[in-house]
Amino acid sequence: MALFPEQRKRTSAPEFMQAPGEITFEQIRERAYDLWERNHRPDGFEIEFWLTAERELKAERDNKQNQLVVKQGKSSPSRLISQKDLSTHA
Repeated sequence: MALFPEQRKRTSAPEFMQAPGEITFEQIRERAYDLWERNHRPDGFEIEFWLTAERELKAERDNKQNQLVVKQGKSSPSRLISQKDLSTHA
């Protein structure tokens, strides 16, 4: 399997050098590899595992960011509802 070599080399930059919330190629590759292994290493599913890994990492990142917003005492942007929206649904 070309995307998931048995000998994985860690080449990504340290976390402190990455932009906040950035998902790196290396993180996606490692997650995809883990998914592939957990599913008994099937052939021909590289793209599906890659996309699943990317989707999972983005969801985890978004949840983490939303938790930080809530901890800081602010409303989550995705949960803000304007008065206009409320009046149209009444």
